[in-house]
Amino acid sequence: MQVVSTFTQCLLFFSFIGPYFQSFSEARGAASSVIRFIEEENDTRINETNEWKEDAKSFHRINGDIEFDNVNFKYPSRKDTSVLRNLSFVARAGQTTALVGSSGCGKSTCISLFLRYYEPSSGRIAINCRPITDYNVKHLRQNIGVVSQEPILFGMSIYDNIRFGVANATRGEIEQAAREANLHDFIMQLPNKYRTLIGKHGIQLSSGEKQRIALARAIVKQPAFLLLDEATSALDNISEKNVQEALNRSCKD
Repeated sequence: MQVVSTFTQCLLFFSFIGPYFQSFSEARGAASSVIRFIEEENDTRINETNEWKEDAKSFHRINGDIEFDNVNFKYPSRKDTSVLRNLSFVARAGQTTALVGSSGCGKSTCISLFLRYYEPSSGRIAINCRPITDYNVKHLRQNIGVVSQEPILFGMSIYDNIRFGVANATRGEIEQAAREANLHDFIMQLPNKYRTLIGKHGIQLSSGEKQRIALARAIVKQPAFLLLDEATSALDNISEKNVQEALNRSCKD
């Protein structure tokens, strides 16, 4: 009887801890991925710890023409598929350049390459004839503003979401950016105005309102390069026209 009782207790014990084995296994798998990432050697081509290859005291303002010279690219997860083949073009400083093509042709990939999320398989990307690999990644990205079709917003106020582009931006700069994004009048109609909370991922806003907040966030940064990835796709015709006119004025400035 004692053997049966002990056996029964063991069964109860294992039935109790059984569900925790799956959680432990999942946690161990996740931890392994994190550890591999931490121990992974840095790609020397994308080394964010190196200082800019010029005088460290200089102002890290980067501007000029963007040049893609015979660029080829395949995503690491799809090495059998070429996304870009021998792509060459020049985007002149102070002008608006549009990349036009069908979905999946590589327009967003060009932005990812310019931001150095990936490196070209071959070819060169340069700013004023200087390869972007000559610049520290952090400094390069500080000069770039990006607005995507599905912008990332945070569960905080409209003011803080715009200020996220530049933490020390003044109230006047934030309001001016909102005006250029055709957003200020909408904000002023809200009960809490710029202090209105937008909910997680901006759930309380329409797609167009989200895009305009993201656009204001990019504008307040006053980037040398403003990259729009179908950033006005959710705007009505009037809003899109007003935003485009504001962007044109910014380019001239």
